[in-house]
Amino acid sequence: MKKIIATILILSSLVYAGNMGEGKEKGHAKKQMKMFQSVSMDKATILQSGKAKMFCPTCGMTLPMFYKTNHAATHKDHTEQYCSLHCLAEENIKNSAGLKDMKVVDVKSLKFIDVSKANYVVGSSKKGTMTMMSKYAFEKREDARKFAKEFGGHIVNFAGAYKIASMGLEKEMKMIAKKQAKMAKMGEKIYGKMCKKTDLKFNSTADAKAFVKQSKICGDMKGKKLQAVGIYLGRR
Repeated sequence: MKKIIATILILSSLVYAGNMGEGKEKGHAKKQMKMFQSVSMDKATILQSGKAKMFCPTCGMTLPMFYKTNHAATHKDHTEQYCSLHCLAEENIKNSAGLKDMKVVDVKSLKFIDVSKANYVVGSSKKGTMTMMSKYAFEKREDARKFAKEFGGHIVNFAGAYKIASMGLEKEMKMIAKKQAKMAKMGEKIYGKMCKKTDLKFNSTADAKAFVKQSKICGDMKGKKLQAVGIYLGRR
């Protein structure tokens, strides 16, 4: 039963992988803001650049929607911003620990801080992003203590949080891969019914989503449909 609940928690974040900034409808925005991780577009700091800057380069999810778990790092000569510690760890492993100048959002101030200054609350009752064990960072230890007292969890430094994320990475990636495979099939059907066709190839879900948004080949698509189409096109 615990395994089933954990799977639901990690995969549910993918269901909400639509874009807060993709629609201005009051009902839609209100629904999205119910997520603890989410902030409005004007409160989110986007450090990366390019057409796909609003999306996590690893999984394609919208950064403001999961802003309170956002991380950033320098990869070669540019900055990349991730929706979660999970995605940062995944990229760091892929690049043989090539990510530098790692930063994380301080939940209290919503500003990026160096990970060396962060106090992570691991395992609170607040749902995490792309993980079975939530991880929220605070610059001030007192803020972390208050959060842990209210929502549970224990406090560790970045090294401790990164170790936990790395240890759970393989299991979480398998769960996410299954969910994304289903979403890709759904995306293929949506693409066939609602979109003008393109022969372009994409390196990631983020790049595919950015193209769909800017080209409007699927009209003003947003939310779960956009994520599904982005996953499909990114894998095609």
